[in-house]
Amino acid sequence: MRAHGAHFASLTLDQDSLTALHANFGRLALHDTLASAYLQAMIDDLYSTRILTLAANMPHAGRLELPHGTGEQVAKLCGSRATIDVKIDGNSHISHYAQNVKACALGQAAAALVGEAAIGATLAEVRDARDDMILMLKHGGDGPEGRFEGLRALKQVANYPARHASTLVALEALVKAHEAALMFRIDSCVLGWPEPDHIPGETPPHTTRTRRAG
Repeated sequence: MRAHGAHFASLTLDQDSLTALHANFGRLALHDTLASAYLQAMIDDLYSTRILTLAANMPHAGRLELPHGTGEQVAKLCGSRATIDVKIDGNSHISHYAQNVKACALGQAAAALVGEAAIGATLAEVRDARDDMILMLKHGGDGPEGRFEGLRALKQVANYPARHASTLVALEALVKAHEAALMFRIDSCVLGWPEPDHIPGETPPHTTRTRRAG
């Protein structure tokens, strides 16, 4: 039996086949070169020093004990996930905030910017920021205004649709958390617990107050 190497060595190609083979190799080499250039341009464009710094310094990391509302959002394409807990005050502004984010650098940078601005936000502000962020990424909008204007630092992500979902996970989760907190507040009022910082299972705060002597 002849060795496989000898078998392949005996193969001959006509000129047309050789030309086609060389052309294919050339296209592959060009494809690899263009792909490398694209990836490098994307890295330079997206992963600036500021973005990487934000991603490495996550404010309010962790979870709240007994939150008023919790929201979770997952980006199906890449698996980025944000879980956000909030408490709200009597005016329905966010008074306490915590986030557990497992995401790419862009998702973490976005979550860092959201975390910096969330305390004191109303649900209308959070929804507007989410909607403006979507417009910025998908339709050329200017980006969020007011307290969430810092998210405009991610405007270049608009050029990379595969990164849109991960950039939005924190805002989407925050909208869900704030909505859940408002529903909890309504339910608490119905149950006779008007205090927005009361948690089911605890004694309503107004019943635990005692008058000081004197």
